[in-house]
Amino acid sequence: MAGRLFLQIPGPTNLPDRVVRAISQPIINHRGAEFAKLVKGLLPRLKGVFRTERGTPLIFPSSGTGVSEAALVNTLSPGDKVLCFTIGNFSVAYAKLARNLGFQVEEVALPWGSGVSEEQAYERLAADRDRGIKAVFTIQNETSTGVMTDLRAVRRALDRADHPALLVVDTVSGLGSIDFRMDEWGVDIAVTGSQKGLLLPPGLGMLCVSEKALVASQSAKSPRHYFDWAAMLENNRKGFFPYTPATTLLFGLDESLKMLAEEGLPNVFARHARLAEGVRKAVAAWGLKLVAHKPEEASNTITAVVTPQGVDADALIALAEARFNLALGNGLGPLSGKVFRIGHLGQLNELEVLATLGGVEMALRQLKHPVPLGSGVAAAQGWFLENGR
Repeated sequence: MAGRLFLQIPGPTNLPDRVVRAISQPIINHRGAEFAKLVKGLLPRLKGVFRTERGTPLIFPSSGTGVSEAALVNTLSPGDKVLCFTIGNFSVAYAKLARNLGFQVEEVALPWGSGVSEEQAYERLAADRDRGIKAVFTIQNETSTGVMTDLRAVRRALDRADHPALLVVDTVSGLGSIDFRMDEWGVDIAVTGSQKGLLLPPGLGMLCVSEKALVASQSAKSPRHYFDWAAMLENNRKGFFPYTPATTLLFGLDESLKMLAEEGLPNVFARHARLAEGVRKAVAAWGLKLVAHKPEEASNTITAVVTPQGVDADALIALAEARFNLALGNGLGPLSGKVFRIGHLGQLNELEVLATLGGVEMALRQLKHPVPLGSGVAAAQGWFLENGR
């Protein structure tokens, strides 16, 4: 099909040309001085994206799921209790991961479409009088529902309950797109992946760990090898990895960190917020509803839209790609066939969002839903003109 694929899924995102050129460089010796210089230059700059002075970043050749495993096995012992707030497909998957690793998992299942409130977190933590919970997991941006959790509220709940548990946060679809402040918000372990706000292909899993988490790792007894961060930290200090790294992706990370610094993180966050609100204006103009229950919790990187009665979401997604070269995200778990998701994160601008909205309108009309053509596009255009850069 002529033209480019409009890849508007919640990740992987479109690759900037600068990143593509960076990862196309020839391979270098991953035991040599040039590589060590690259790694030693990356890690301090990565701290800036996590907004931390005290945290320690680590990079693994893996997915976000891999470093999620690393967060647990490096800080917990078999049988330890993990409290998971499950608000969508990816938080449910994290609870499953923890169970599969041999930890006791207590799930606080909340409605899909909501975030975690301070009171919900405080109620459970205050009831844990013997302090059996060793780690609390939450997700900053639940990609399946398009909902953000206020991490400050979860930290306040831990502090109010005077609870010593580690705060473990999945910010895979948040970091580099949505404000994240590791030190200020008291996050102990943050996990992310390369393929979303960090503007890279899949393949790098990244963590940032607090001093408290590093101390916990010294007494943790869970088996680990590939994801043992003691070995990674020891090698990183010299600029190397304990095994073969994803060399070309590190070239790309070097370039993407330059791009984020050039735009400035506050500007990156503001751009994502502005584009996301444009999409939400369009959804309202179509007369459709978001999965997110509260406007203040609606994600700035992904909008999950409930399809109108009589329209199958999977049919809409298939038609959009086959007819208009537009790739949208599908509904996951119980939302399958009921929801389509518009990704609006990474290196994205107003015109790309408007083209995406126009494609959704045409796909809805092809499926006989009487959306007025141009209604969502016009609503977003108005928002963008009234709320300039």
